[in-house]
Amino acid sequence: MSVSRDKTRAGRRALALGLILLVAILLLAACGEDANSSSNGGGGDVGGRTIKVVTTTQQIADAARVIGGQRVEVYGMMGPGVDPHLYKATAGDVNELEEADIIFYNGLNLEGRLADLMVTMAAQKPTVAVGAAVPEDLLTEPPEFEGKFDPHIWFDPALWKHALQAIADGLAELDPDHASTYEDNLEAYLAEIEDLEAYAEERLAEVPEGQRVLVTAHDAFGYFGLRWGYEVRGLQGISTATEAGAGDVQDLAKFLVERNIKAIFIESSIPQSAVEAVIEAAESQGGTVTIGGQLYSDAMGDPGTDQGTYIGMYRHNVNTIVEALK
Repeated sequence: MSVSRDKTRAGRRALALGLILLVAILLLAACGEDANSSSNGGGGDVGGRTIKVVTTTQQIADAARVIGGQRVEVYGMMGPGVDPHLYKATAGDVNELEEADIIFYNGLNLEGRLADLMVTMAAQKPTVAVGAAVPEDLLTEPPEFEGKFDPHIWFDPALWKHALQAIADGLAELDPDHASTYEDNLEAYLAEIEDLEAYAEERLAEVPEGQRVLVTAHDAFGYFGLRWGYEVRGLQGISTATEAGAGDVQDLAKFLVERNIKAIFIESSIPQSAVEAVIEAAESQGGTVTIGGQLYSDAMGDPGTDQGTYIGMYRHNVNTIVEALK
């Protein structure tokens, strides 16, 4: 009987030791997975490595690079000529979102088809809608946009500063050890933005008041017009998801002829054919309208060019508008 009891006790001890060993192995494996996750992005302690940032629009990507500096690696989902209103995420985008430490997007219904995806990502990691940082009393609600706010906040640098602060705050919260770096980069960038505002004010004042009418392919320049005192008309509404019909073309052509407006502007992210249809309609009504140049609205220029930065894009738009209208 004693021999049997000893064997039973020995078996129990062996089983207990086996369970302890199994738990230790599982814990070590989990630690290894956490370490791999931290080194490959997607969360964890970012203090000792480059932060993986994913953005939607080029404007936000540019801001994240400037404010993040050498601490960040930025993947922008949308490139030159891309319309954010209609954009669908690619398989590559989804993979980058999964690997990201933090995500920045515009919000305010700009990226209409990505809204559900952003909600999903927000449950997994820091996901910041920079447009939400703009006080609502500074936003407009165009009637044709069904009670929603105009999302094109970058066209008023004063509004865009709120978005820039949201980017700096998001990075600082994720990476508090380098919070002062992000704040210093933001302050330097805001000084450049203020220089841009002074330049825009001086140049846009060159156009006589009676000629300050900006007509474009879609109504993206509302905040621009409010800031600088320009009347703005667009063939399409706030969102390009709403297509312009024949009646819209004729109505805009009539407006151009009656107001004796000689120039209409195309946009880099919208096909030129819509504007050409307006010009033809104006001619049929006895008017003469030309293309005043290409503006950057929802997208910016090619990377590595002046127009591929927010400040360069804004200066290009200002110069193009002034030269065409004055």
